[in-house]
Amino acid sequence: MVSGRLEDRRWSQEPRHALLAVSITMIVVVTVVDILAPSNVHLGPFLVAAPAVTASFAGPRTTACVGALAVLAQAVVATVRTTLIDLNHSFQLITLILMSAFATVFAAWRERHERELKQLRSVATTAQEVVLKPLPQRVGPLRIASVYLAAESEAQIGGDLYAAARTERATRIVIGDVRGKGLEAVGDAALLLGAFRGAAHRQADLPALMAFLEGTVSSDLDDPSALDAAAEDRGEAFITAAALDIPDDELVLHLVNCGHPPPLLLRHGEVGPLEVRHPAPPLGLTEFVESELSEEEFAFEDGDIVLLYTDGVIEARDHEGTFYPLAERVAGRAGKGPDALLAHLCKDLMRHAGGHLGDDAAMVAIERMPRQ
Repeated sequence: MVSGRLEDRRWSQEPRHALLAVSITMIVVVTVVDILAPSNVHLGPFLVAAPAVTASFAGPRTTACVGALAVLAQAVVATVRTTLIDLNHSFQLITLILMSAFATVFAAWRERHERELKQLRSVATTAQEVVLKPLPQRVGPLRIASVYLAAESEAQIGGDLYAAARTERATRIVIGDVRGKGLEAVGDAALLLGAFRGAAHRQADLPALMAFLEGTVSSDLDDPSALDAAAEDRGEAFITAAALDIPDDELVLHLVNCGHPPPLLLRHGEVGPLEVRHPAPPLGLTEFVESELSEEEFAFEDGDIVLLYTDGVIEARDHEGTFYPLAERVAGRAGKGPDALLAHLCKDLMRHAGGHLGDDAAMVAIERMPRQ
């Protein structure tokens, strides 16, 4: 991690050094040309471009130094061509000094803004690592890969979630999507993830686990302390979720789906959705829709990959408004491993969406490794 930050810093400084060289070269070229130009041609005003450009990438000290160099260059031009007290050159010098001071103030403001933004990014990254912990790459007989794509370029985490937990002889994985955005969605995601991690290894079966998660979400929505002006829409909040229980010694998986997009199963180059016969409503809506939580069993053989995803993936549109055809793009990718699968899907999804997603997207790929 440390070496990566040092490498990023080195690469970020190299373009700044090149741009600084451009600013200094600009001063030298304008100065020489202005000295050699006819007496009725004045290129001094172009010198203000040097501190102005420098302020866009450098700090106030560097900007001030470039501005001072530009003022010195203008003074040299004035001395060579006429005198420093010449009216035309005097006004050029005064204007250049004022504009250099303005550029220096702007550079100081920009540097402070970048520092604050860096701190916010650091906090967001820390929050992501705490709330949305990276999934282990290998658990029992499973290989796992996961990815989170934030819709906002400065965001690190939103309402999409996933987590994994071990029981005595199985692995449990949950993926979910909180309705809404912003801090409320992050809070709901953190609540569900905390409840899952605390109860996944204690609940006997998936229906009991999902019932516990439902109770956690519903009790939070009914909390009187949450009733304020900003929580008027909390009654409409809910979380779609799907939970898997994958035994170590059986070639099956158990699935409970609470209003979430069905997982995709990749087997021998073919793709099919794991559609449950009795889906449950999203978590937080049981008081409005009566339903019984039940798990269903599907074959999960050696070499199979199951792909979990949120609706931000399948609802991504291209410039013509066409939804992303996930199942079609997954076909033929079996056998390449979960990491390669997600790497392919991320590039293809961003290409389809024109480089910008309308909603956060999360994907988890799980492969059952052949038994030795």
